[in-house]
Amino acid sequence: MNATSFRLQDHLNRRIFMGRSTAALSSIALSSLMKSESQAAPAVRAFPNFAPKAKRVIYLFQSGAPSQMDLFDPKPQMEKYRGQDLPASIRQGQRLTTMTSGQKSFPVAPSMFKFNRHGKSGTVLSELMPHIGTVADELCVVRSMFTEAINHDPAITFCQTGSQLAGRPSIGSWLGYGLGSMNHDLPAYVVLTSFGTGRTNDQPLYDRLWSSGFLPTQHQGVKFRNAGDPVLYLSNPEGLNRGLRRQMLDELSALNEADHAQGGDPETLTRIAQYEMAFRMQTSVPDLVDTSKESKEVLEMYGPDVHKPGTYAANCLLARRLAERDVRCIQLFHMGWDHHGGLPNAIRGQCSDTDQATAALIKDLKQRGLLDDTLIVWGGEFGRTIYSQGTLTETNYGRDHHPRCFSLFLAGAGVNKGTTYGETDDYCYNIVRDGVHVHDLNATIMHLMGVDHERLTYRFQGRDYRLTDIHGNVVKGLLA
Repeated sequence: MNATSFRLQDHLNRRIFMGRSTAALSSIALSSLMKSESQAAPAVRAFPNFAPKAKRVIYLFQSGAPSQMDLFDPKPQMEKYRGQDLPASIRQGQRLTTMTSGQKSFPVAPSMFKFNRHGKSGTVLSELMPHIGTVADELCVVRSMFTEAINHDPAITFCQTGSQLAGRPSIGSWLGYGLGSMNHDLPAYVVLTSFGTGRTNDQPLYDRLWSSGFLPTQHQGVKFRNAGDPVLYLSNPEGLNRGLRRQMLDELSALNEADHAQGGDPETLTRIAQYEMAFRMQTSVPDLVDTSKESKEVLEMYGPDVHKPGTYAANCLLARRLAERDVRCIQLFHMGWDHHGGLPNAIRGQCSDTDQATAALIKDLKQRGLLDDTLIVWGGEFGRTIYSQGTLTETNYGRDHHPRCFSLFLAGAGVNKGTTYGETDDYCYNIVRDGVHVHDLNATIMHLMGVDHERLTYRFQGRDYRLTDIHGNVVKGLLA
């Protein structure tokens, strides 16, 4: 190709580029006049399938696996078996972790904590949860949860995505994809994390737990940091004002629109949506995290830690503020529940972190009329063993992982309040009535959000995927 041809080709490339850029800018200007609140994360048109009970969900995930027989599922009869070996007829040859499979014995470790009845419902809760006891009539306690996963990372991944293998979309991403956003200025799915005082160096959390997997990436969870600015790079650099940033984004959007027109990659549109969301969050996030106008009574209700950013209490207050702003899915991950040893002291610390703030969140939502259309879920990834890991003493014991049964509770929209569902055997080792699998729980959460879990699917690599895979049933006993 000669020099004249190069100049002609270069001229044509510039003309094509400028033409496409002008068209893209025009389309952006037009679309900005027609923006709706759902543009940030459009819903799949078929959803909701029916009138939802809940508009939003707040999932209080207790990472590390709380001990069910020390919190929700009392077994006082175990005291007469203290130190005796767990009967083989109860264990039934079930899988053990490598942390206790080599133990010569499995001594029964009764809980050292007392249990009391609360509310008109008489819901039984540990003495470690006095504040949650004050909202007992709002709770549906499930004692019969079970899972296949026996180690933390696959178990948490399973709760979040319906698979023990990483790579699939999280529950919040599925809800955002199916139902869309209710707030134009905040993400549909927000994640908050906190470190527990019961075990400060506990199991880590990975950002892929709130990933969108193979769904469009605009549906991934947005994690707010638990120290410093909640979201990085929201502030304009020195010398760049909001007008200049708006101009820069418009020009960048033009380039991306032109690229999408040529290549058709949907992730290009996601990139545009994320830039626009970040621009709007420059205003919405500072207002969200500014709690200076909260009343003294509300702040005291959440406890003293509410003044420390990144704590569970502060995150619970932030969850209420996100709910007020109609964020679709809010997840709080509180680490520190993995108590293989020193459980009595460690679990006291965890409950000190979470008890008052959890109860305050429920009360706060209720007094604002938000509990009627907000679903709350509190629970971890599996349970813990009745037998002690390591040495058992009068004042100390540890517990290993146990997937065969564990407990959690639900509250809020559409929940069968003031009830306890399911039953375990005398050793809190096996379920004897009304088992609830993790897939069943996720199916029930989606049902309360107005979604038929069997119909919310996404085709990837030649097959249709869903959160519950090919499993899961709505548990009607959990519904009002």
